Amino acid sequence: MTGSLFKGNFWSLDILSTIGYDSIIQHLNNGRKNCKEFEDFLKERASIEEKYGKDLLSLSRKKPCGQSEINTLKRALEVFKQLPVLSSQTELIMDAIHKQKSLQFKKTMDAKKNYEQKCRDKDDAEQAVHRSANLVNPKQQEKLFVKLATSKTAAEDSDKAYMLHVNMLDKVREEWQSEHIKACEVLEAQECERINFFRNALWLHMNHLSKQCVKSDDMYEEVRKSLEMCSIEKDIEYFVNQRKTGQTPPAPIMYENFYCPQKNAAPPGKATGPNLARRGPLPVPKSLPDDPGYSVIDNYSLIYQ
Repeated sequence: MTGSLFKGNFWSLDILSTIGYDSIIQHLNNGRKNCKEFEDFLKERASIEEKYGKDLLSLSRKKPCGQSEINTLKRALEVFKQLPVLSSQTELIMDAIHKQKSLQFKKTMDAKKNYEQKCRDKDDAEQAVHRSANLVNPKQQEKLFVKLATSKTAAEDSDKAYMLHVNMLDKVREEWQSEHIKACEVLEAQECERINFFRNALWLHMNHLSKQCVKSDDMYEEVRKSLEMCSIEKDIEYFVNQRKTGQTPPAPIMYENFYCPQKNAAPPGKATGPNLARRGPLPVPKSLPDDPGYSVIDNYSLIYQ
């Protein structure tokens, strides 16, 4: 068994090659594709079987099969004729029997209404005959007796028709009850299979999730163990040693007098700028203020043009 495991059969001598891993991934992708194809196949087959069941049901109803046979062979042909119906879907059978039951019930109620109306017509005819017992005109009496006889005949015929429809409805009811019991048994078995499949699938999925949680917790534990080895001081010290730029800060920038740059030279590193608080008093010119030619400050001459 060890020789058939993935970990022992998907290596390559080339360290840069991923042919083994690529082969496994391709196989798993093909498996996912096969599952989708199988799902589509089942859907298509279910559609075909549904149409096939409808066609078989229609065949068993419309086409005769040995109508002129008698006795045991006739019963055998009836069983053979019912085979397509038994193999068709339960829903189709129940839909057909429900329609038949509803149609026969409607016919029975119509026959009942007609029977009641004919009975009322017969009663009216009898009352009319009784009321006309003292009439002298024989023609009118004869018409009433003819109407009474006709209404009695119609009432008897409607009674027979009503009884016939009641009997047919009772047969349809018995057939419906029998098919309903069979359908309930089939549907209950299907529901048990569905629940069992659903429960097993969900159970297996939960097992996978639980196993993944265990693996994730193991990985989290490895992270926690690594965090226990973490030292803030060492990390700070490591960063300082790897990225330090120097330990001597820049010197301050001193003020440089424009007139005495040599005496007030400031060390480099600090920006220069005017500092009025350290500026000394202005030198006094040696020339008189009313001299129009020039003014002299120490050794500096300013000539007015």
